Amino acid sequence: EGQHERAEALFRRALAEGLKDSNDTAMAYKHLAFIACAYNRPTECETAFRAAFAADPGFRLTDAEVGHPIWGPVYKRVAAEDAARRPPAK
Repeated sequence: EGQHERAEALFRRALAEGLKDSNDTAMAYKHLAFIACAYNRPTECETAFRAAFAADPGFRLTDAEVGHPIWGPVYKRVAAEDAARRPPAK
């Protein structure tokens, strides 16, 4: 409904209060990344994507989300950095 400021505040509050599930934490950061990218705050967008990967190493966007022209490139860059930092699978 376009209430991005309210959504951002609620996601931040949920994270501050502590989400029990790592997937929920990653999803909250994902939405914060989307909001930051949409409002031309690329550093915050990158930081939120990094936090999503830290919360859930299996975090991934859908193909449609990755294809988005605003946050897709930021996600791809952060995902590549995250993959390079992780030890190779055995």
